[in-house]
Amino acid sequence: MRNAMVAVILVSPLFAIMGTLVVNNRMAFFSDAIGHASLTGLGLGVLLGLADPLVALVGFSMLLGLGILVLHRVTRSSMDTIISLCMSFSIALGIVLLSRGGNFSSFSRYLIGDLLSITPEEIGWLFLTLVLVGGGLLLFYNRILLVGINDALARSRGLSIWWIQVFFVAAIVMVVTMNLSWVGILIINSLLILPAAAARNLAADTRQYVIFSVAIALVSGVSGLMLSYYWDTASGATIVLVAMGAYLLTLAAKSLRPR
Repeated sequence: MRNAMVAVILVSPLFAIMGTLVVNNRMAFFSDAIGHASLTGLGLGVLLGLADPLVALVGFSMLLGLGILVLHRVTRSSMDTIISLCMSFSIALGIVLLSRGGNFSSFSRYLIGDLLSITPEEIGWLFLTLVLVGGGLLLFYNRILLVGINDALARSRGLSIWWIQVFFVAAIVMVVTMNLSWVGILIINSLLILPAAAARNLAADTRQYVIFSVAIALVSGVSGLMLSYYWDTASGATIVLVAMGAYLLTLAAKSLRPR
């Protein structure tokens, strides 16, 4: 429980900052696709006989993310169509690989997550991810935000749209895959989106948007973990329910606010 609490405190700010950019760049579907595509990475890791499938997980998810960007640029199809096609393919391939021999049930941990199983060594990796990815996001935050709002304006300012998108995709992949086994494929995207969506109902500017998102993510994470302990429920799913409650409260507060 102590390890899980430390992990929540480390991960919540990272999810919150990432979530604000995902929501603003209208990439909620993309981050969900990366989470579900991890099934194939996991299947490849098992097929290759790797003791820890994390390398295959990250590698395949990174290739998929870059592949989506390339297909979008080459085919000129809408982004949601490309994402849907790639996600459908990767989920099907992952299920085929993992179901060989009837062993799919043994990988259910990756579907629902198991935050209480996290070890001190894994917390160290989370801290390193927080420093590197979180620091990079803060450093390039305004550029990523501008590209999401208006890529033509960003290009006129001399920004390299392609490399900013590549960096952002790599950051999403790292955040999603590093937390997959503890949060779960089915709900990890909710932890990215809900705090940012709730903060958007309250914030008057970008600074407030980030601060409120981090605060809501921390409160939801800590209180959800504590409730899961007393209710004896899945920690990741309980945190998501608390975050959804926070979103509904902010939605009510927004509707009551004078226009």
